[in-house]
Amino acid sequence: MKIAYNVEAYIPSGEPVYRIRLTNESGAFVEVTNWGARWITSMMPDANGRLANVLAGYDCIEEYLSDSYYMGAIVGRFANRIANARFTIHGETFQLEANDGHHTNHGGFSGFHNKLWEWQEIDGGVRFELTSPDGEGGYPGTIRVKVDYLWSEDNELSIRYYGQTDRPTYLNMTNHAYFNLTGRREKITSHYLTIPSEWILDTNSKFIPNGKKVSVLGTPFDFTRRKTIGKDLYAAHQQLAWNKGYNHCYVLKEASSPDLLTAASLCETESHRRLTVKTDLPGVLLYTAGYYARPDTAVCLETQYFPDTPSHPHFPSCLLNPGEVYDHLTVYRFDNL
Repeated sequence: MKIAYNVEAYIPSGEPVYRIRLTNESGAFVEVTNWGARWITSMMPDANGRLANVLAGYDCIEEYLSDSYYMGAIVGRFANRIANARFTIHGETFQLEANDGHHTNHGGFSGFHNKLWEWQEIDGGVRFELTSPDGEGGYPGTIRVKVDYLWSEDNELSIRYYGQTDRPTYLNMTNHAYFNLTGRREKITSHYLTIPSEWILDTNSKFIPNGKKVSVLGTPFDFTRRKTIGKDLYAAHQQLAWNKGYNHCYVLKEASSPDLLTAASLCETESHRRLTVKTDLPGVLLYTAGYYARPDTAVCLETQYFPDTPSHPHFPSCLLNPGEVYDHLTVYRFDNL
């Protein structure tokens, strides 16, 4: 595996933004950048060995500096929403940045996606590191996070998340890559998707969970058997109307554990490309990019703790205490049908 990098932009303070390429022996490669610790390119072969970028994104690094869609970014401190932009820990209430109406989303205005991360080469890939000071975005605790991107000879990208804190705080990181296995900027309605979960979280019109889960069986949200994303994407359903398509968290497990489970399988029959996502996190959020500039032209599979976890004690907890280590793994495997 080869690592190459070069400076392609600068932030206003003058610090460099790098494009970092990880290439395996077959020639397939992924690219990441220290701006938001983002995954920005994934050049994968089709059944005939032709490479194409299966991530939606921008043509140049500078465009990521003003991105508002979290393209390929590491999201934190808390992926997805927290109701009313506040939570309570041990009787103390913390007010967060409300960047989504009355709620907070993807870490607020101070999120990890808008940070320049430190980085270094490690065996098999790249490590990004970031320190978020106590009170940033309203969150308690100075927290130190690390994200490792490891690229294999088998076209498998592993993303490992680490975190430590000096005060009790909530931490819930994800990667917000947008996939389109055709390698073209076209609708993903013909992509086949499988999600081996019978349950999603029930949410209101502002995408806030009410604490209940609902069965997907017999509904437009049922991907327990392979079907095209477009089959029910435009069905007459209130949840699909609220979300401009799919924007829903599927329950993979109801208690935290290190078990690595299949979260989703995505495939495209023209190119014969397939993506399998495995994770030890309890949920995967399916988002068909209804609020993106080019709606329904990409799909996100965001492995994470459940949205609004601090408001629901029965959800798997992502409360991180001093002396503990946040340590989670998600694996993206690319191959052909």
